Amino acid sequence: MSRRERIRESLQTLLSPTHLEVIDESHMHSVPEGAESHFKVVAVSARFADHKLVGRHRLVNQALKSEFESGLHALALHTWTPEEWLEKAGVAPDSPPCLGGSKAGASAIGKH
Repeated sequence: MSRRERIRESLQTLLSPTHLEVIDESHMHSVPEGAESHFKVVAVSARFADHKLVGRHRLVNQALKSEFESGLHALALHTWTPEEWLEKAGVAPDSPPCLGGSKAGASAIGKH
């Protein structure tokens, strides 16, 4: 089972989400092909209603602790209640381009 599938399964069990996206963004970073190290998660769940943003992220990070211990490096989290998701018109923001670790990013930073 891929890391993406394990993340999806863990969050599905924990959150019973009304909407869940698990996107492997490793290709956007300076990592070996197939690394499965950088992910974006968009999760919409009523379970978030009793948590502020930091609490929501802690809940997700704790559920994925074993993934972090086995090579998950970064997790972009977008966590909303169903009501908040409607306010966002059902759209999560795009992830910014990676500027760290790659030669292209390093030279671009040096030019500014």
